[in-house]
Amino acid sequence: MDDDARVRRSLANLLASFDIPTRAFPSALEYLNCELPDLLSCLILDINLPGLSGLALQQRLVSQQHPPIIFLTGHGDVPSSVQAMKAGAVDFLPKPFHKDQLLRAIDEAFQRHAESRVIHAELADLNARYGRLTPREREVLALIVAGRLNKQAAAELGISEITCQVHRGQIMRKMSAESLADLVRMASKLQIPLPKRLGSS
Repeated sequence: MDDDARVRRSLANLLASFDIPTRAFPSALEYLNCELPDLLSCLILDINLPGLSGLALQQRLVSQQHPPIIFLTGHGDVPSSVQAMKAGAVDFLPKPFHKDQLLRAIDEAFQRHAESRVIHAELADLNARYGRLTPREREVLALIVAGRLNKQAAAELGISEITCQVHRGQIMRKMSAESLADLVRMASKLQIPLPKRLGSS
């Protein structure tokens, strides 16, 4: 993404020579308004853009699932580069750049994106499984991953131990958990709030 058409063409031609397909945008707003394909990708971004700056776009994308960002700019400075890297940029390359530097950054960005896509898919699957639990099963889940025995969880919920055991079996089945440790890991990934330990104030 660059507001200079010549830079966009040059970069697109360079990447095409390495069989890397590209899509160019003159501004952050045009990028934000475009529906992008769900493909392995990265965002090569200039700092100085009309309207929303490159750094401002990066901050706007922080809370979203987005491709890793590589900054490529002729107007960089140390504070900007530090800000970009702290916010998760793959690299901050000054113009003129060496093609090998850019290709290495793109390779790292693709690796990061592949890893984040796997994590996102796993989390989406876990959320789907969790969504199949009943409200009572979610209460039982929170208690058992917090270390409660069936008897203790049943007492806290005001149900029988047998009923708690039935709920626990349903939870294990719906969550596809092979063990309690497996269920605990799932709850941690889902960031399920846990009740206080028994006896704690």
